[in-house]
Amino acid sequence: MAQPFKFELVSPERLLVSEEIESAIIPGTDGEFTVLAQHTPLMTSIRPGVVTVNSGGASQRYVIFGGFCDVTPDGCTVLAEAATRVDEIDRDDVARRIQEAREDLADAHDDDSRQRTQEYLDQLTTLQAALAA
Repeated sequence: MAQPFKFELVSPERLLVSEEIESAIIPGTDGEFTVLAQHTPLMTSIRPGVVTVNSGGASQRYVIFGGFCDVTPDGCTVLAEAATRVDEIDRDDVARRIQEAREDLADAHDDDSRQRTQEYLDQLTTLQAALAA
């Protein structure tokens, strides 16, 4: 059994996780990485994706939309721009939002709005892929 460490997942809306865990898989901007107790300190930005938290043989999954991760030998804190438990997401709502974002992208009249809409669409498709896994 892996040694437990303190893990926190925080979004602007709420504290999603604050507990002792055995490991966490984080979607870093340079690729996924696994955090265990006594991990080498690092601070990195994170990309939209899924954070998997493992504790006591069970896993919890959270979709996140970017942010930062701070790892110390004593723990790990993920500060996410937005985060939601995978099992709290309405799949039909996500599919509807993706369709609306595609329509908005087709109707975008300037580069700035096209870029913002594409980023939003990318986040939604990341969320949809996490739900399918």
